[in-house]
Amino acid sequence: MTGRGYFHSPWPCEDGGPQRLQRAERGVGLGLAAGEVLQATRRRTLMSTMTVLGAPGEVYLMTHTALRAHIGLATTARVEMIDPVSLRTLHRSPRLQGGPMWPGGMAIHRNGDIYLVYGRHCHRLSRHCQPKACLQLPEHQPYNSFVVLDNGLLVTKNLSDSTTARLTVIDPDSLTPVAADLVCPEPSIARLSAQGDSVYVVGVRSIFRYHWNAALQSLQRDTDWQFDYIGHSGNSHGWDVVIDGAHAWFMDNGAHRYRFRMIGAGVRHTANRLIRVSLSNAADHQSLDVSGLAAGSVTNPPLIDVDRSIVVGYDSANAVLRAWRFDDRLRHLTPLWHKAPFGSASHMLLYPDSAELVVNDYRRYGEEVVVLDIESGQEKGRIRTCGLMQGVVFPSPGWARDFYWSSMGQLARVFVA
Repeated sequence: MTGRGYFHSPWPCEDGGPQRLQRAERGVGLGLAAGEVLQATRRRTLMSTMTVLGAPGEVYLMTHTALRAHIGLATTARVEMIDPVSLRTLHRSPRLQGGPMWPGGMAIHRNGDIYLVYGRHCHRLSRHCQPKACLQLPEHQPYNSFVVLDNGLLVTKNLSDSTTARLTVIDPDSLTPVAADLVCPEPSIARLSAQGDSVYVVGVRSIFRYHWNAALQSLQRDTDWQFDYIGHSGNSHGWDVVIDGAHAWFMDNGAHRYRFRMIGAGVRHTANRLIRVSLSNAADHQSLDVSGLAAGSVTNPPLIDVDRSIVVGYDSANAVLRAWRFDDRLRHLTPLWHKAPFGSASHMLLYPDSAELVVNDYRRYGEEVVVLDIESGQEKGRIRTCGLMQGVVFPSPGWARDFYWSSMGQLARVFVA
């Protein structure tokens, strides 16, 4: 595992780290037992995107505005330190400059400060949410969050479906670009992922990567590693990629009509696929249908349990959730369990020590959060969040037997009782 550029906490950034394993630190878990149930404390918010954890007891919430975007005006973001139990605001930033709307991202850097990329701005904040510096990014487009390399540098990218994607590398101390932007070979909609000092980019038809060259003080494209995952499939672009140390995993058919739910939002006639690419040789790859149903679609990454060699994928548009066991020696995926209808669309949360997987299930015009045993698929707990929209953003663990669930118009703290 990498992530040495981040603050040492159980969850310093979205998906828990730049590899996007969505994995909580060892030694923590819900440990739901017979007779125990899930309960929740809820708070209404603007567009809540994620929570991250700092020092023990510190919880930070990122939100942003949205309505201004519908009339062509710039949107803004905000960061709050919140009480870990009541969710009330303890410290709050002013409105932070943004720009075109898209859920951005925040992280706590190993230097102890909070960094946020939203719209076309990168902000540096103190742990009391007070602004320290701001950088306007070059493209008048939303920037789709960022990763921190092990060397401490920030790398961000514009969200582009027709224009070229550009990588900007930022010095965390001066909050200035370290070099000219790197132009990618194609547009890219997915968020960046990283392992060590290498950055992985899922373009609209291929996946490729860049390595940091300290001597040249720039990212250098790895021309020997690239895979055209679209090929002749007729599928649409892929979403965020999970880097498990040996393979890159992601899902395609990312184009959709999401408004308040992903169910029924697919726009292509094809099934969405789970895609694996070896990190050592891009020629070693495979793709398989998640549900096999037409008009399959997702907007987020799969989940990989590296301890148990389990891969969890989903087809949000057709409400299918399933898991496979992966044999790394034979490069073979064996079906493990399957749930349908099951309205999973959000980023997930894995507690590796207790083998618990936290997912959402949209049904009966509302969102529920479910805890599953990742090996059997058995349901251990379920609670309705009272969110009317099907969430597609980021949960995080809490500091006790609890977790935080961001779902557009509200934040919920779900705990064991």
